[in-house]
Amino acid sequence: MKNMLTTISNALCRMTGRNVGAQTVSELLVDLSEYVSVTSPPPAPTVALTQRQPPKPPPVRTRAPAEQLVKNQAETDRPGAGVVVSRSFADFTSQASFDIKECELHRLEDGPPLKAELTREQGLQYYRVMQTVRRMELKADQLYKQKIIRGFCHLYDGQEACAVGIESGINPSDHLITAYRAHGYTYTRGIAVKEILAELTGRRGGVAKGKGGSMHMYAPNFYGGNGIVGAQVPLGAGIALACQYKGNNQVCVSLYGDGAANQGQLYEAFNMAALWKLPCIFVCENNKYGMGTSVERASASTEYYKRGDYIPGIRVDGMDVLCVREATKFAADHCRAGKGPIIMELQTYRYHGHSMSDPGVSYRTRDEIQEVRSKSDPITMLKERMLTNNMASVEEFKQIDIAIRKEVEEAALYATSDPEPPLEELCNHIFSNDTPLEVRGTNPWVTLKSVS
Repeated sequence: MKNMLTTISNALCRMTGRNVGAQTVSELLVDLSEYVSVTSPPPAPTVALTQRQPPKPPPVRTRAPAEQLVKNQAETDRPGAGVVVSRSFADFTSQASFDIKECELHRLEDGPPLKAELTREQGLQYYRVMQTVRRMELKADQLYKQKIIRGFCHLYDGQEACAVGIESGINPSDHLITAYRAHGYTYTRGIAVKEILAELTGRRGGVAKGKGGSMHMYAPNFYGGNGIVGAQVPLGAGIALACQYKGNNQVCVSLYGDGAANQGQLYEAFNMAALWKLPCIFVCENNKYGMGTSVERASASTEYYKRGDYIPGIRVDGMDVLCVREATKFAADHCRAGKGPIIMELQTYRYHGHSMSDPGVSYRTRDEIQEVRSKSDPITMLKERMLTNNMASVEEFKQIDIAIRKEVEEAALYATSDPEPPLEELCNHIFSNDTPLEVRGTNPWVTLKSVS
């Protein structure tokens, strides 16, 4: 140990130029530490770090004068500068004209126009409503798989352009009746998302007080949601008869699917509507499959717009909201002019199966569904039109999507936390306006009260 210390001391003496002599261990370590502190290179100056920092302007937390902000904005707006986060309304195109697909006609000399005008406000509204219906249906799908929603449930995603296009082509005072795939029309007729989802979960706050479920939702001038295949069509003709009788210049839109198009009661309604020239728009939402059967396997003639024979008809691209809107306006004008009924076939597509019990891929391929999504999705089509024509920004659509997701999530929370209706309310609303009456329960000894 002593020889080692002597060797280190001699080496330190040569390095420092001092005669240290024999030292203890602690003394030797002190000398070594002094030597290291003297000979080590100094730390890098702070300038080297600041050279790698972004240049001025100062950090975001400091607030620049107003004139400096204007100057910075002008520099940002020049070609090649950074992305502008916010844009004023003046930067966008307020209105644009779009080519739309020509409709096929039956017993008509002229049809809907081949061009459609769209304002920025209309486009954003159509997008917002279609996206809300899409998100609402996807949330219903999730709640059903969690066994929170039970029973029949028919989703509308993929067909949003039909509901939004029809609603934008008629007046709120006009009438509408549809089949059991009714969630989208319930929303476009003015019912909130939370009331629709609460009805699906059977809660007291649902649009039908939790007693109607997926197929029986109602709103002012909206008559459901009907569970019997095709039965709503003659009811729609009856509503049109009431409009004619009252002379209020209103029309009724009576919707059915390609699966119901072979029902006999449709042709009875067609015959009466044509005889009496009722202001009724018969709309066939042809989504290519009646339950699990393709239209080619179910119908000898798939030209549903010609099925009325003596009733004029048009075939419309049901995946284009502008095409549906213009066709609906044309059909409504036809009815209001006293020319009688008209048939409108909307060629559309549903992404889900017929109902929640149908996976939707046993009679069609996943590739087929994906191809429609990628080429003909109604929401994507409208969004791309508006972006291409500088009618909105990507950021604006993102903000709309965020707001819709929040609304649907809050609605789902309400639909799962709202209480179920009590047994005492089971028989309420049998009549719209009548004195309370007793209703027999499940056996003669149980009676319930019905209150209007």
